[in-house]
Amino acid sequence: MENFDQKASMIWNIADILRGGWKQHEYQDVILPFVVLKRLDSILADSKDKVREQYNQWHGKVKDLDPILKKASGHAFFNVSPYNFHKLTEDPKNIAKNFNKYLSDYSANIQDIIEKFDFETQLERLEGGNLLYLIIQELNKVDLHPSKVDNHQMGQIFEELLRKFSEMSNETAGEHYTPRDVIKLMVEILLSPDEKELKRPHIIKKIYDPACGTGGMLTVAKDYIRDNINDKADIFLYGQELNSVTYAMAKSDMLIKGENPDFIKGGEKDQSKASTLSNDQFFGEVYDYGLSNPPYGVDWKKDKDAVENEASRGYAGRFGAGLPRISDGQLLFLQHLVSKMKPEKDGGSRLAIVHNGSPLFTGDAGSGESEIRRWILEKDLLETIVALPDQLFYNTGINTYLWFLTNRKSKERKGKVQLVDARSFFEKMRKSLGSKRHSIDEKSNKKIFELYSKFEENEFSKIFKTTEFAYRQVTIERPLRMNYQVSDERIVKLKEDKNFLKLSEKEQKGILGLFASFPNKNLFKSGESFLKVFEPHFKSLKLKSTTQKLILNALSERDENANICLDSNGKPESDSELRDYENIPLGTSIYDYFEKEVKPYVSDAWINDTVRDHKDNQIGVVGYEIPFTRFFYKYEAPRSLEVIETDIEKVENELLGLLKQL
Repeated sequence: MENFDQKASMIWNIADILRGGWKQHEYQDVILPFVVLKRLDSILADSKDKVREQYNQWHGKVKDLDPILKKASGHAFFNVSPYNFHKLTEDPKNIAKNFNKYLSDYSANIQDIIEKFDFETQLERLEGGNLLYLIIQELNKVDLHPSKVDNHQMGQIFEELLRKFSEMSNETAGEHYTPRDVIKLMVEILLSPDEKELKRPHIIKKIYDPACGTGGMLTVAKDYIRDNINDKADIFLYGQELNSVTYAMAKSDMLIKGENPDFIKGGEKDQSKASTLSNDQFFGEVYDYGLSNPPYGVDWKKDKDAVENEASRGYAGRFGAGLPRISDGQLLFLQHLVSKMKPEKDGGSRLAIVHNGSPLFTGDAGSGESEIRRWILEKDLLETIVALPDQLFYNTGINTYLWFLTNRKSKERKGKVQLVDARSFFEKMRKSLGSKRHSIDEKSNKKIFELYSKFEENEFSKIFKTTEFAYRQVTIERPLRMNYQVSDERIVKLKEDKNFLKLSEKEQKGILGLFASFPNKNLFKSGESFLKVFEPHFKSLKLKSTTQKLILNALSERDENANICLDSNGKPESDSELRDYENIPLGTSIYDYFEKEVKPYVSDAWINDTVRDHKDNQIGVVGYEIPFTRFFYKYEAPRSLEVIETDIEKVENELLGLLKQL
């Protein structure tokens, strides 16, 4: 079989035909649908005559021809047109009319794909010149018959074209396609604990991806089971995709590979209907395996109303644990995947999901992100996190992490989480593909898989109890110390305050008039002493408490040498500007910690015992974070001055040598 790179390059070069009439980011809207149609045309070539024969025999005699024609084609789709890609080029003058007839003669499931590609819009533009003929003519030079290009190679061709087009479209870093080397590692770790189960005769498993793209993760997972574990296993693939073009690609790929295309959902032009977050099109369904590479660093503003409504249902909905910040929806997809797990009594499920570093630590105690981590860890769902090398993906070089979750942990893993640092296990690629300069070669894959499987502590693998990621965020207060003075500067400050300006003219004049006759304009270090002078003098105005507070705020300044301000109960008031927070490991006495780590440095501080956790009602808010890099930090001593001087001298000598040559 020919190298898939050659075929991908041949197809890519066809885009040159569009130069001038289409913007670069629009090339994919034309080329990708044509590639799908060419592949379908090639698949149907061998049964074309038989389908035509059956159509002519039964047309008008049988109400539903689909079963007859699908049987004749040998596939889940068919085309009754007398035309194929080759015959279309035999009549250049009528190619537009003939091509439209050719498209309309496809089975209904292919019509849906063509519609999602929004192909009609492109055809109208192509018909204006000779471009339609030229594109079909060039595609005829690329042999995509299954005998020349198998399903795996076709998937690689799609992936390469999609990568190139996505680069051309300047997609954001989170919107990318997952390389096969990453998927392979994900799938191996995801499935490895279940190999014995998967070897059972007549085993049936369902695999789901809520952001399936072109369906790559799903098909790799199925191929791995069939090729390495059980070639007779019945594996059913399910996915939902937001983008209409990638949805069409995924659905056509499923058709090509003999899968049920109806199990791929989404693709509507109204993205609120296509979005997994807004509209779960597999409501109530659960799966044996879930895996996904959802967009990260991408906001969920368009889904906001639907997501918040779902969250209001609590744990009866998909987002009961909490909502992350609006700028990043990764942890929404994680919660959604968890909602698709089978109950443990029914066999449970395993999940694999790709995240960037943000879900590990973003958000303080009590935030949506922290509460989601808390829920995952307290339910003991998180099994393993693998830190991947950077520069693995086509459109972003950032570090990524594989999270593996399950509700049926093995005995030795219960209550524990394994962190695997695989950032150094990669092979440099000879030729970079976009931002992808590293790949997980077989050797690296084997090493990472071994680290996971052995479940031992070493330089690259660490094992923690789930509670070791928890802490209590305790609020530390310090007393408010203020001085008071009726001075010209502070009166000006009051006059400029927007709330003072809202008072009536009579009130303003009355207050300023009393300041003019204020009996003591010295600096007071005690609020109590100042009030003894202030209140009798202003008694005649009968000030509202809010107005009095407004005046006192204007007349006061923070002063570390002043007396502590007391509230109406005689207790110290806290200074919000000096308020601090201590993250104390869960299980540690907050009072012992306070006496040892806080009191020696700020003797007037105290613990605010009114700030309590909403679940256990204990002092301090419980938070969870996974500071991955901190656990694997290695100190590297700075180079000595002698070594640095030697390097500088070496560079200087090299420069002198170059200058002499000039």
